[in-house]
Amino acid sequence: MPDAMMRGRQQPRELVENRVSFAGPSSELSIYDTYLPAQQVGLSAGELLYCGMISGRKILHGAKDYTAEFLPQESFVMAPGEHIEIDFPDARMDSPTSCLTIEISRERVEQICSRLNSATPLQRDFDDWRYRPDSLIHTPHTRDTQALLQRLVGTFTENLQDRDLLIDLGISELVVRMLRQQTRTFLLSLCAQNPEINGLGAAFHYIEQHLDQPLDIERLCKIACMSRSRFFSEFKKHMGCTPLEFQQQLRMQLARERLQRGEAVTRVCFDLGFRHLSHFSRRFHQQFGVSPKQYRDSFTVKQDWAQTE
Repeated sequence: MPDAMMRGRQQPRELVENRVSFAGPSSELSIYDTYLPAQQVGLSAGELLYCGMISGRKILHGAKDYTAEFLPQESFVMAPGEHIEIDFPDARMDSPTSCLTIEISRERVEQICSRLNSATPLQRDFDDWRYRPDSLIHTPHTRDTQALLQRLVGTFTENLQDRDLLIDLGISELVVRMLRQQTRTFLLSLCAQNPEINGLGAAFHYIEQHLDQPLDIERLCKIACMSRSRFFSEFKKHMGCTPLEFQQQLRMQLARERLQRGEAVTRVCFDLGFRHLSHFSRRFHQQFGVSPKQYRDSFTVKQDWAQTE
């Protein structure tokens, strides 16, 4: 943990949402530590606010009756002008609940969207690259996103000669990752509503509906009405990964949701098309940092605890 974060913890000015901030170009990093249980603590976003949990647990309450746990190695993005209220059920002096926020100016986000639309435009049926404030982003980090956030914290808090340039590069990468995550969700929703919107959309939808089956690239190329080389090029431009990586990411997302409901690890494994439990467990651990059994059991413990309250 960077020295600046440690100093903020050693000498807190506030016991609820003690804040230490570091300014950067078109952005600001803040580290929040809460040392006592609290409820309905407000947080408002003037600009786009990218939030990442460090330790502990928060309960988020947002618009349209949205309520969710916010856990380590998860991201939550607040749109400009959005307001949420936060509960801190587990905060203690010796174990604070901690998170980071990175405020990013709307102008910087719009600049990055413009560059994406110029360099890698989406197919006409899919709209443009843009931030969609009505589309919620609350998602687990990939290993790459986690590493990027850790690198950004170091860059913001250290007095490097090229600090501002490195911050700007890191913010650009973070926004691109956020836009790709949101656009992927948007495209899958669009294709679910209209699976025949175009050939590429039909291929997206087919993969999502057949996660238990091996990936058949030749069939996907026929569905998309594209050559193999063009299919791979268009797929990566829209989803930021190969079809196989996309399938594995969707499998992991669905596995996570099913394990949260307490389903058996073995059943989830084979239902999602994995032939070997060891392969499934290894992929899940790579994605979320814990084994499938540990992940499922952590939610079972929480549910048991909640029932005894």
